Amino acid sequence: MTTTLIGKVAVVTGGARGIGLATAKALIAAGAKVAIGDLDEVVLKDAATSIGAAYYGRLDVTDSAVFRAFVDDVEKELGPIDILVNNAGIMPVGHLHEESEELARRIIDINVLGVITGTKRALESMLPRRTGHIVNVASMAGIVYAAGAATYVASKHAALGFTETARVEYARSGVEFTAVLPMFVNTDLTAGTKGVPGVKTVEPEEVAAGIMEALAKPCARVYVPKAGKALAGAQHTMPRRVMEFVNGKLGGDSVFLDDVDQAARSAYEERARHS
Repeated sequence: MTTTLIGKVAVVTGGARGIGLATAKALIAAGAKVAIGDLDEVVLKDAATSIGAAYYGRLDVTDSAVFRAFVDDVEKELGPIDILVNNAGIMPVGHLHEESEELARRIIDINVLGVITGTKRALESMLPRRTGHIVNVASMAGIVYAAGAATYVASKHAALGFTETARVEYARSGVEFTAVLPMFVNTDLTAGTKGVPGVKTVEPEEVAAGIMEALAKPCARVYVPKAGKALAGAQHTMPRRVMEFVNGKLGGDSVFLDDVDQAARSAYEERARHS
């Protein structure tokens, strides 16, 4: 793995925290030249310094011109990009009827359109060279459902469908596509929630390890934990009533509603909705 990534240029969005930061750190350890982008410039600078990122800059993935300019600047500094990890995403939770139209658009802009914009810009660089790997961090929410996160779930279904369709479209181009599907991850995204009963909450480093495995041996999907693959299979084989019953037993009816510690989650919700 180390040999294959030495000198490769990698861009990680949402790279100042959580999965993005853990992935950037793993890529650097493997010898890649890593650029990280994020909205929070203070946290971004500290993160980039702490891991020794080759490049960092403020990145708003909802602004296509800004996203393209960011990648342009990375390529000027480091060379053509070989790896793009579209990790930036938000997960505000709460009752659907209380969600504003502005918040719904923000979720889609970041979680879906940000992925699409980044993918298009990366393809422009990768296709002429017939090489590259685009990793889109989706979620198990791209397969299952969770009350209290309807728009988020919709965005991850979209990200997963987009990634798998692009993978087919560019199957003979030399560019690889991977969708990453974590379950509950111990990051700010899940602050104030209890997780899924009987399912281990994973650390960002475990998701990063899954991404590194996919970069070493390209594959269509990475499940973190790997047990998520069984749940994905059950989604398509169990009768709907049975699956909905199981989903309820796993907390799908309440994990983002009744079981949320609002005080513990308030800081993340404020940042996700307004920053």
